Amino acid sequence: MGAFLDKPRTNKHNDGGEGNKLLFGVSSMQGWRCEMEDAYYARAGLGNGLDDWSFFAVFDGHAGYKVSEHCAKHLLNSIIGTKEFRSGNHVKGIRKGFLDIDNKMRSMPELCESASKCGGTTVVCAFVSPTQVYIANCGDSRAVLCRQGTPVFATQDHKPILPEEKERIHNAGGSVMIKRVNGTLAVSRALGDYDFKNVEDKGQCEQLVSPEPEIFCQARQDTDEFLVLACDGIWDVMSNEDVCSFIHSRLKISNDLVEIANEVVDTCLHKGSRDNMSIIIISFPGAPKPTEEAMANDRRLDKQIEKIAREEIETNDFTYICELMDAIQSKNIEGLPPGGGLHSKYHIIERIFKEMFPEEQCEVRNIFYNM
Repeated sequence: MGAFLDKPRTNKHNDGGEGNKLLFGVSSMQGWRCEMEDAYYARAGLGNGLDDWSFFAVFDGHAGYKVSEHCAKHLLNSIIGTKEFRSGNHVKGIRKGFLDIDNKMRSMPELCESASKCGGTTVVCAFVSPTQVYIANCGDSRAVLCRQGTPVFATQDHKPILPEEKERIHNAGGSVMIKRVNGTLAVSRALGDYDFKNVEDKGQCEQLVSPEPEIFCQARQDTDEFLVLACDGIWDVMSNEDVCSFIHSRLKISNDLVEIANEVVDTCLHKGSRDNMSIIIISFPGAPKPTEEAMANDRRLDKQIEKIAREEIETNDFTYICELMDAIQSKNIEGLPPGGGLHSKYHIIERIFKEMFPEEQCEVRNIFYNM
């Protein structure tokens, strides 16, 4: 946790699909981290009486990938298997499903590196029914619901410095130092992390780190455009507004949610994210549709950036691609994708840079912007 590679691993794991009048796209990238600790689950249509329900979740593991991987496989069944969820009390069922899986994993030594050190995972998930969206958050992964390109709802990250979280930590005999639980863990709620859950006179949700999710119910509206679930590797460098405006604008260019999810991840990498990055975009019937005008404008923008990049390289002695980025940034180009800016067009600049320099120099010259 915290170690980085010499250069990022940029290959992506993708997934996508449709069902129940929803479309979804997934992108996940290891990035600069030495290990990929994220996991996800995405399914439109759950069967067993829940054919018109869908479930999506992002898991951001820490101190290893085992807990996030296990939860990605089993959290859904842990929730829908509760009598509360089956009887229609969905909020209580979601809460109990989280607490049940956390209890069960405690007795699974294969998920821990040692008896005194067990990793954990944050979780953000959503059940989408025909009339409601149930969102649960445990940790600092985040869900954002967008209408008309604007965030209308977002979960709050569970950080140790929040007054309610800090009070629980202190009541359990812990402390918050350098914004971390006991100076170590950056999140105050998570599944796993059993070395932070051993205070004997405190209940399951009163420990230094709590497995209890915050659960929200949003009534679906015709103006709902899309829901974003993502780990903090995304939110570290893009705000809720950035992500919503960027996706909103790209949906006018393409209806390929996997492609758009990949663009978000790439943009975050070039904006300086050093973490694993995973995002699920779920679009509703009210999402923007591609238009010829938007697509034509985007093509013109790409050609303008390519032209400027070539001119800058021909008239300047650049050593690194970040120098070229700075030069183009100073041009104040109009019409760049909102929320993404020039970083979302990095691939064009990189391509031109490689074309205009000898192949043997590319590895030396081609470094990531802001790295």
